[in-house]
Amino acid sequence: MRIKSNPILLVEDDSVDAMTVKRALKELHVSNPLTHVENGEEALAHLQDASQEQPCLILLDLNMPVMNGIEFLHAVKSLPELKRIPVVALTTSDEQEDKVESFELGVAGYMRKPVEYRQFVEIVRAIDAYWTISESPL
Repeated sequence: MRIKSNPILLVEDDSVDAMTVKRALKELHVSNPLTHVENGEEALAHLQDASQEQPCLILLDLNMPVMNGIEFLHAVKSLPELKRIPVVALTTSDEQEDKVESFELGVAGYMRKPVEYRQFVEIVRAIDAYWTISESPL
């Protein structure tokens, strides 16, 4: 990602998927620190904690307990101080309604999590490449 050295916030309740993201980022030599929280409520609390550095990117699962990804998007995109942080949905959901609502709520991308690790790495590589060259207002 390399947008400054800001962390990447991973919002993911599945520990295997979280480890897969961490492994892929390490394999791709992404130097940004990774902060992992398990649901939207924890993510919102983290983002609103003034002692935490704001992330350069949020990788968001949609299917989570407590506060799911769509609920998180509603909350974070309604807050002026947080709404410009880019969010990429990284999810198993193939529901058209989830895709439509995610984009209506301002996601920067919607990626389906593949089962196969090499494909997962390629998705993370594409996200990294895009955010490495993309100009950011942050």
